Amino acid sequence: MNHSTEMDKVMNLTPLSPDNTTVVLVDLAVGFANILRSHNLAEHISNATGLTKTAKLYGSGLVVTNGEASKPSGPMYPEIVEVLGDQPVIERAASYAFNSFRDPAFADAVRAESRDRLVIAGIATDGCVLQTALGALREGYEAYVVVDAVASPSKEAHDVAIQRMIMSGVVPITWWSLAAEFQLDEKFTDAPYRSELMAQFQPAMMMAGRTFFAGAKQAAAVGASS
Repeated sequence: MNHSTEMDKVMNLTPLSPDNTTVVLVDLAVGFANILRSHNLAEHISNATGLTKTAKLYGSGLVVTNGEASKPSGPMYPEIVEVLGDQPVIERAASYAFNSFRDPAFADAVRAESRDRLVIAGIATDGCVLQTALGALREGYEAYVVVDAVASPSKEAHDVAIQRMIMSGVVPITWWSLAAEFQLDEKFTDAPYRSELMAQFQPAMMMAGRTFFAGAKQAAAVGASS
């Protein structure tokens, strides 16, 4: 039996790259942040912002949507807005609330990116993220959910939604894993993007690296003087 062929039938093993991936951000709004209980809010915001910056640095597709800013959910996180710059935000009407693909402007924006893989993050895991991910599958896209850049009002709601998505064919991923996979693209072999993301969003990992290099430098100095 050709195990590689059998595996390919289950999952596309082609690496995620900026050329074949669109990052989709759904409803990262300040009003929703007040009701999140599945994740630490500071970590959630950091992860969502890290994902957004990953898309911007590597130049993947990027589609951003939010509900009407005048609604209680309000505008998007300021941290996200700062990274987005002049990136357009598709404002969905209440009638298109859950499955973003029901909004023609959103669906057109995703199609315009001309990439088959959608990496989805936002709020809430069991609401708009779930329904948008299922909508992506119905539209024929490969769908991925960024499990550490989504959140819900309870851990149970988050966990069950992730389980349902996985059982439906959505692939779980983390934002830092995506950044690492983008960095593997040969176009970015010498790019400083991963180090930049690490310094801003993975401080413990950056400090560990600095500790290692400081120790190596000290050992080399000792060796040279002996």
